Amino acid sequence: MTRFPFKRLQSDLAVLISNTPAGAQLPSEPKLSKQLGVSRATLREAMRMFEAQGLLRRRQGAGTFVVGQVSVLDSGLEVLESLETMAKRLNIAVSVSSLRIEQVYADEELAEGLKVPKATKLVSISRIIQSEGRPSAYLVDTLPEDFLNPEDLPSDFNGSILDFLIDRGSPLTFSRAAISATGATSSVARALEIQRQDVLLKMTSQLFVADGSVVDYAVGSFIPGYFNFHVIRRVGGEQTTDKPE
Repeated sequence: MTRFPFKRLQSDLAVLISNTPAGAQLPSEPKLSKQLGVSRATLREAMRMFEAQGLLRRRQGAGTFVVGQVSVLDSGLEVLESLETMAKRLNIAVSVSSLRIEQVYADEELAEGLKVPKATKLVSISRIIQSEGRPSAYLVDTLPEDFLNPEDLPSDFNGSILDFLIDRGSPLTFSRAAISATGATSSVARALEIQRQDVLLKMTSQLFVADGSVVDYAVGSFIPGYFNFHVIRRVGGEQTTDKPE
């Protein structure tokens, strides 16, 4: 099956987006699919590419809006640091909203992530990261209650558990992280003002201390287009400094 018509559709959409001011709303799906001569399902598939680039934002019950050029947080992952620290280092302005601290009990996922029995009392800290006034990431840290007492958090706490633990002097040693593409769940979609099943970059990590215990199980959901994470890798095997003749 040829993909040329689909490529043409993406090209037509790119022109439409580039000619639409940032913040303006695109025509409704029925109107736009008729205008471009494609089905709504095909149109929706083509638009996902632009959503992944951060150029479009679909809002539940409101429509699709052009975002325009955004600042991209481009950072390596070789050194463990908070999102706020990354943004400050790169001179990108971010803010925190919807900070929520609550007691939860370990379900199967949390029990496995934190290496604790199910139903263990935990502390959950969630927050939304805003970039240029728009939600760009939803972060949830979950920690054992016997490791973090919410009453110990300062009054100006901004939601960054990593920065708090570093400042507190906790014996952190390393973090293990996994990155994947995923579809937005209903709760994450509401938090990020996107559609359910929209593509997100998901990072799941465990933070360890000196005795090998996991003290933080973190799940971050990032809107592609706002973030570019990369890893610099050393070439394996024996290396030589000899120059070829």
